Formats: sequence, C-alpha cells, structure tokens
Amino acid sequence: MTEQEKQLNQVEARVSNLETKFEAFMDEMRDFKTEMRDRDNQRAAEIRELRQDMKTMQANLDAKIDGIGKHVQNLTVAAIVGIGTAVVGVATIAVTVVYSILTH
Repeated sequence: MTEQEKQLNQVEARVSNLETKFEAFMDEMRDFKTEMRDRDNQRAAEIRELRQDMKTMQANLDAKIDGIGKHVQNLTVAAIVGIGTAVVGVATIAVTVVYSILTH
C-alpha cells in the first residue's frame, strides 16, 4: 500500500468513527428532547390540576361567604326585633307607671 492509501484509510476510519459518534450524539439528543417533552407535559398536567383545585377552593369559599352573609342577615333581623321588643316593653312600663301615678 502506498502512503496515500494508508492516509486515505486513516481518514476513512476517522470519518466512520465520527459518524458513529455523531449518530450516538443524535440518539442522545432525541432521548433528551423526549425527556424534556415528558417533563413539560407533567408540569402542564400538574398546573392544570392546581388550577382546578384553586377553582374548587374558590367556589367553596364563595359558598361559605354567602352562608356567612345570610347568617349575619338573620342575626341583624333578630337584633332589630329584639330592640323593638325592648322598646315596646320599656314604653309599656313607662305607660303603666304614669297611669298608676295618675290614678292614685
């Protein structure tokens, strides 16, 4: 073999080696991309789940606030009725005292 043939064989061997390494690198990059896609999909699913949980919690909170509002409204009505009853009672006592003073 001549010197040029030896060099050509060496270059071809190096090119073949580089092609093999490049193919391995490309396979690794494909695997990496697939793994990143899977992670992104997992994160997206987790975010969707968290958002749904937040919506559920917000709906429950809104329902509780509405319930508290109704309770406060009922207590307000009860307080007004109680105050009205107290006023009627005090007025009745006052009228009774005045009447008893005037009749004796």
